[in-house]
Amino acid sequence: MSDADGARTAQPRYQHMSHWGMFEAEVADGDVVAAHPYTGDADPSPVLGNLAGSVRTKARITGPVVRRGWLEHGPGPSSSRGSDEFVPVDWEELTQRLANELRRVVDTHGNSAIYGGSYGWASAGRFHHAQSQVHRFLNTLGGYTRSVHSYSLGATGVVMPRVVGTHWKMFARSTSWKLIAEHTDLMVCFGGVPLKNTGVNHGGTSDHPTRDALDALRRRGGSVVSFSPLSDDMHGVAERHAPVPGTDVAIMLALAYVLATEGLHDTAFLGSHCVGYDRFEDYLLGRSDGVPKSPAWAEQISGIAAPDLVALARRMAAGRTIVTVTWSLQRVRHGEQAPWMGVTLAAMLGQIGLPGGGFGHGYGSMNEPGLAPVPYPLPTLPQGLNPVRDFIPVAAVSDMLLNPGAPFDYDGQRLTYPDIKMLYWAGGNPFHHHQDIPRLRRALARPDTIVVHDPYWTPMARHADIVVPSTTSLERADISCTRNDPLLVAMHAAVTPYADAQDDYDTFAAVARKLGVGEKFTEGRTSGQWLEHLYGQWRDFVRADGGPAPSFDDFWTQGHVRMRTEDDLILFGDFRADPAKFPLGTPSGRIEIFSEDIDGFGYDDCAGHPRWYEPEEWLGGPRARQFPLHLIANQPRTRLHSQLDHGGTSQKSKIHGREPLRIHPDDAADRGLSGGDVVRVFNDRGACLAGVVVDEGVRRAVVQLSTGAWYDPLDATDPDSLCVHGNPNVLTPDVGTSALAHGCTGQHVLVQIERYDGELPPIRAFDPPAIIPRPVPGSARSS
Repeated sequence: MSDADGARTAQPRYQHMSHWGMFEAEVADGDVVAAHPYTGDADPSPVLGNLAGSVRTKARITGPVVRRGWLEHGPGPSSSRGSDEFVPVDWEELTQRLANELRRVVDTHGNSAIYGGSYGWASAGRFHHAQSQVHRFLNTLGGYTRSVHSYSLGATGVVMPRVVGTHWKMFARSTSWKLIAEHTDLMVCFGGVPLKNTGVNHGGTSDHPTRDALDALRRRGGSVVSFSPLSDDMHGVAERHAPVPGTDVAIMLALAYVLATEGLHDTAFLGSHCVGYDRFEDYLLGRSDGVPKSPAWAEQISGIAAPDLVALARRMAAGRTIVTVTWSLQRVRHGEQAPWMGVTLAAMLGQIGLPGGGFGHGYGSMNEPGLAPVPYPLPTLPQGLNPVRDFIPVAAVSDMLLNPGAPFDYDGQRLTYPDIKMLYWAGGNPFHHHQDIPRLRRALARPDTIVVHDPYWTPMARHADIVVPSTTSLERADISCTRNDPLLVAMHAAVTPYADAQDDYDTFAAVARKLGVGEKFTEGRTSGQWLEHLYGQWRDFVRADGGPAPSFDDFWTQGHVRMRTEDDLILFGDFRADPAKFPLGTPSGRIEIFSEDIDGFGYDDCAGHPRWYEPEEWLGGPRARQFPLHLIANQPRTRLHSQLDHGGTSQKSKIHGREPLRIHPDDAADRGLSGGDVVRVFNDRGACLAGVVVDEGVRRAVVQLSTGAWYDPLDATDPDSLCVHGNPNVLTPDVGTSALAHGCTGQHVLVQIERYDGELPPIRAFDPPAIIPRPVPGSARSS
């Protein structure tokens, strides 16, 4: 819109918050036309560019629908999910059908037959948080089978509490970027510090300080060493090493070997603050297995020259050093080992708990490590109590659906998969997170009913029986904050709800009323009243702390409140100062380099101390003879997971509409490939198309294809069909990290690549499925 002089007419702006940053939404004609970053953000995320046009996109679900086969034949397993037509229904019929099916499943099979499968990234708001909403709703009905931990941190979430007594403190109370910039001499980063990932925080974020902190460290004279097959996993000047993917543990062991054999390890710290080093050293030096983990040994595995490892180990011992491990390194087979070995290496240096020294997990994985936390609880919608004891590790969803009643190992327990009849999903897309999509599709054919709440026709929504059209966060008011950001933010609704979309809260309230638990779910509050109630609870904590706490009306007008933060934290600083007064939450109260508990589980894929396990999917194994390229399926730089893949920033990165795949020039030349070609990426599990980007920053024999391209099968009726859009999870194996954690292993997979010379199939990922008028009983179409 322009005036007579050609200048753009000012449009209304509404303050809002997303996972990748605070912004003002500029609005015209019922949609966002621009997202203007918060002026206090040092390094705004470009992913904000996906917001323009996101409300009225063709990918929106415009009204309630039911899968035709489920509507005509009733609940039951079906291989038609993902390819069937949908039939529109009104809200009254939808909520009544939901209520009836929930009652049938609970009465016939019990609450454990419902899997509450939400992953919670749909909104940065504290109230309209999809995971909180669906879990609160299901708990009012008597509970559900739940998942534990996350795809991002499945291995870490289990192993690190047994090693250092905590999980969340490693991120929320990590050593601050300020202290790293001021005190660190050497930052040794396994997996680098990928800036693209620091654009994101699960509860929203108002500032992105990582780039400036790394620059400040270097200006002061500090140095950075990065181990990653991708050179752009580290910003700025650094000593870069490109190892064979998946060999970081071998490299760390070699560094530890030099420290031990040259007497550079801190034996006093190992004796006073750790347990089990002697058992680990027997393995390290080869006394227990006859294989010394020397730099020469590691060179044969990793490709990193032994003299370089010796020199680095000596540098690490000579100054203030922090060892960091990205989350990506534990999203592989035996993923428990990398963070455990990182802690062990840092303990041998004896600098854990010192300013700028020690260990860090997740720097460069999300905009949380290194940021100061707030000291009091945040506004949180109570989810209630879940009396159902059944649970699974989140990455075992296909195993659960395909093997009801089967036993499985997890964290020292022998558990049994429940028999799931109903999946209730809100605000998530497992086709991005989960490995081996063909297997996932077969698993999704098993339940009686799948319910999905979503604003968009994601692959998961296409596999639903009952599809509930949710509003986006831009269409509703909320409160946003996170434990490592100083701002509590008023998220103003920018536009009215599109078409027949409805807030999840209103849908759950309507279904709850039909089931006789409406008052229990709503507590008599509208969504607006809930916001005031949650704010009031937070305000009581802040006032008790002596901080600023305006009235709700003043807060809503001002737009945000700055909270007190705990600055200059040092991870495990109090423990270092006095391990008796501030013990860790481990059985010994100390760092468990050797864990008696884990050793006692007797797992053959996770011993009692960190060690090198040869993975199945790596360039040093026999499988590489058939599939000679190592694909890294990392997080995208142009979106969060699969969110808003149809947005402008994400779409600009595509090549002929396909997800870009980066490849080294020599590997491209060997296959006759040029930039801009479309290739078929394949192995014995599946295949997808991708667009070629030739990049010298990628290691030889390595290719990189981000996750998050919406799954788009050439033949929607065939689970094994080619994905024409570039989703790497058609290639990844659906196996857990180990019997200890059963975490996600979707980061690494071996593949082969060939140019695709056929006619390019269209991209249909963002087109709505077939929605037909309700068949008339007795007609040919209904028979």
